[in-house]
Amino acid sequence: MIPLDDPAVVRILNPNGTMSPTAAAEPYLDAVAALTDAELESFYRDMALARAFDRQATNLQRQGQLALWPPSFGQEAAQVGSARAARSQDHIFPSYREHAVCMIRGVDPLDIIRLMRGVTHGGWDPFDPKNGNTHIYTLVLASQTLHATGFATGLVYDKKQGTGNLDTDEAVIVYYGDGASSQGDVHEAMVFAASTQTPQVFFLQNNQWAISVPVATQSRAPLYRRGEGYGMPSIQVDGNDVLANYAVTRDALDGARSGGGPRAIEAVTYRRGAHTTSDDPTKYRTSEEEEAWALRDPILRMRAFLENRGASESFFTDIDAEGDDLAEDARARTVALGGIPADSMFENVYSEPHPVIEEQRAWLARYEASMGEDAS
Repeated sequence: MIPLDDPAVVRILNPNGTMSPTAAAEPYLDAVAALTDAELESFYRDMALARAFDRQATNLQRQGQLALWPPSFGQEAAQVGSARAARSQDHIFPSYREHAVCMIRGVDPLDIIRLMRGVTHGGWDPFDPKNGNTHIYTLVLASQTLHATGFATGLVYDKKQGTGNLDTDEAVIVYYGDGASSQGDVHEAMVFAASTQTPQVFFLQNNQWAISVPVATQSRAPLYRRGEGYGMPSIQVDGNDVLANYAVTRDALDGARSGGGPRAIEAVTYRRGAHTTSDDPTKYRTSEEEEAWALRDPILRMRAFLENRGASESFFTDIDAEGDDLAEDARARTVALGGIPADSMFENVYSEPHPVIEEQRAWLARYEASMGEDAS
């Protein structure tokens, strides 16, 4: 846990919700000062709704409605701040627990549910305008950093060749965790990003645990320094301070899109839930650790800040009610999804019809028919 008074970490809000910027936060204060009351309140709303959805999805998995669920409980500030900093033309490459990011960018929460229920391989179409240039979840650790770097490299080549969408300055942000940061894919992606000078931000959510392996075991130095090793401007931010995450990411994306090359951000946060619903964190975490991080809860921090600014109790009550409605809607639509036909496994294997696939499809049909009417 980084000290609250560490001057090298960008922190604007203390856990009690008061403005107390560190020395490293000074360059970002103008961006925060420019935020309107409505924008500040939207940060709180985003975090609260994402948590309500996440809690409901966790319950749905426990009740057998989903195959798996990766909770985002505790990481809302890092996700909301960074997502709100991105522009509409920017491309988002998530990992698999960026639920708040996806919701902000316009992805229907049910599409995330569909993926975790196993009724779709991807979840949503990243090129459908309503999904805000949000690419699909990647459950293979760190592979999305290569996808993001490849896409960002394409943006560089398009500009050099005078092709592509030259009317907008597009940037790319890719999300990954502390465990993924130990994968070779991340380092290969950083090599190519630095070599090509891609308009890209590597956004690392350091939630302290790679399943059961603590970050202290994974690295003897702060993780943001890995970006420095590849020549990228890199910075460490309090991941539970939504204002700091917004300001730092906004600056990093603008620097990348303007030709300054890739940047790296380490948001130091905490995964308060399980790694996934197949995990039991009580086997490797202490209650003292969890209680200490609960005192730094990002939603409570922002609530205290807004209360100090005069936000009414009715504002928070209305958000709670909206969260309840969102959760209930997610539950109702999840239960209504049903399953998928077994022979759908043969679709989209090849771009053209293939005799082996057709033979397997026919075998499955014969096998099911042999079981009689009860086969389903």
